[in-house]
Amino acid sequence: MVEQSAPASVIAALRAPDNWKQLAKFCAVGAVGYGINLAVYALLLHAGLHYLLAATLSFLVAVTSNYTWNRLWTFRDRRRGVAAQGMRFLVVSLGSLGANLLVLRVLIALGGGKFVAQAIAIVLVTPLNFVGNKLWSFRRHSS
Repeated sequence: MVEQSAPASVIAALRAPDNWKQLAKFCAVGAVGYGINLAVYALLLHAGLHYLLAATLSFLVAVTSNYTWNRLWTFRDRRRGVAAQGMRFLVVSLGSLGANLLVLRVLIALGGGKFVAQAIAIVLVTPLNFVGNKLWSFRRHSS
């Protein structure tokens, strides 16, 4: 088997229809999680929680939904042990949460509203989350 160079493998991955279908599924799951995240975030802000705590708690609710649906639908063909995949998913998600909180804090420091800043931060962090989950949490195992 001839190995492809990094640019060639990236181009091959971009041309593979299955990768685009998987990305679409990931985004659909993410859209539901996005709605859950923002709804819980708004409720927690309204309840008087600090915006960073509200973002963390709303993330935990949304990530539970996202893991479940990505495991059952998006990466169905890559399912392995629920605990091992769940831990990897959590690690990737915590990295994404850290990036999200950083972006959120910067956007708010620049004068953005708390709700709009969170909406933007989630979108900006999504590619990092997808790549981490595709390549590590739900990586393809050789048979």
